[in-house]
Amino acid sequence: MRKYQIYAVGNALVDMEYEVTTEDLERLGIDKGVMTLVDEAQQLELMAHLADHDHKRGSGGSAANSVIAVSQFGGKGFYSCKVANDPLGHFYMDDLIAGGIDTNHHCERDDGHTGRCVVLVTPDSDRTMCTFLGVSSALSERELVIEALRDSDYFYTEGYLVTSDSARRAAIEAKRVADDAGIKTAFSLSDPNMVNYFKDGLLEMIGSGVDLLFANEAEAMGMAGSDDLGTTVEQLKALAREFVITRGPKGALVYDGQDLIEIPAVPVRAVDTVGAGDMFAGAFLHGLTQGWGHRRAGELACAASAKLVTSLGPRIAAEESQAILRRFA
Repeated sequence: MRKYQIYAVGNALVDMEYEVTTEDLERLGIDKGVMTLVDEAQQLELMAHLADHDHKRGSGGSAANSVIAVSQFGGKGFYSCKVANDPLGHFYMDDLIAGGIDTNHHCERDDGHTGRCVVLVTPDSDRTMCTFLGVSSALSERELVIEALRDSDYFYTEGYLVTSDSARRAAIEAKRVADDAGIKTAFSLSDPNMVNYFKDGLLEMIGSGVDLLFANEAEAMGMAGSDDLGTTVEQLKALAREFVITRGPKGALVYDGQDLIEIPAVPVRAVDTVGAGDMFAGAFLHGLTQGWGHRRAGELACAASAKLVTSLGPRIAAEESQAILRRFA
């Protein structure tokens, strides 16, 4: 048995989450429902505009949210990332460790600023993100811990790394190591903007194919170059041996390598969809690493992501994760 169920590589971002209106987004000139990269000055200006809004702070990043979900369900994860030698960097690493995650905290930390993500949640529960990567944009092969990667069931990474040359190369190298060691590979397309503007880079990261691909409907169709779901499904088979297409209130489609399985959504009143895809990926990966079938893993993932969207933030409490898990025992 390997030590880790999941070895993940991703951005280290301290999330700062605000509730806003659609009019706020229009006034600020921000595209709704996607992630936009900004520089530090732009982000500080944005935060100044939101100074009278309450906000929540927590360690984030797409792959980090997923690996923490795995930990909360009882698995063991490792997360390679890059933070600065600043207060937010110390906060981030302490939060990861408190969540039961092993990490490359032994690496020397550079001067600079740890990445931040301003998350803007509108009344329709949609999330819009303005991300300043900080030193996370310099994530590289130096942050990889090959021994931990080789001692894992899955290597998992996020499409957000495509925006940085060094981070993209690190993800490609980690996938090469995983392939050589016979470790399964999983990849999330992360955001429609990543597909719209960095499709070639994503294809480079996927390489000859991954074992498991996660995408929402917009990302999947963008990757396939089609607005037809059937055509999209067939196109994704060329990129991944198995895949999941999440569809929000319509549930999810899971391709297990042979059959396409429809997983119904759990009806809830959504408050905030931040991290829903991350939670789905973490719960689904947990199920697979426990030897579950794809349908059962998908049902766990839908239940967990449904619980997540009923409150603000990209995570739920560990005891809530365990309560959900007991329903599938």
